[in-house]
Amino acid sequence: MATEQKTEPVTNRQPDPTQDVEHTNFASLILDLNGGVFEQQCSRALSDVALGVALNGKTGRVTITFEMKRIGESSQVAVTHKLAYVKPTTRGKATEEYTTDTPLHVGRGGVLSLFPHEQTDFFGKERG
Repeated sequence: MATEQKTEPVTNRQPDPTQDVEHTNFASLILDLNGGVFEQQCSRALSDVALGVALNGKTGRVTITFEMKRIGESSQVAVTHKLAYVKPTTRGKATEEYTTDTPLHVGRGGVLSLFPHEQTDFFGKERG
């Protein structure tokens, strides 16, 4: 009596190296940008544009842009965050734009944070 063996199909798929890597927590990070002011500006822009659209029946727009530049030879980046919005009004539109920078640390796997993930203990274990 012969037994049938099951074989797994052969695939050329390589394992994803980022599968088990932690990623940036965007909700937390947005609160750190410009000391929390950027999050407040975004919230206000969304509300203002939504109200303008609802009252005037015209299209509005909110655009958030991030640009990153390395800071010197460090593992930090300067993140330029820009908020621009167009709010419809009765006789046209109102436009606002805010651009600010926040320095961020780049951790393992590219995780962005305001502070380094593993900060050195400057004082050592012997503290009096």
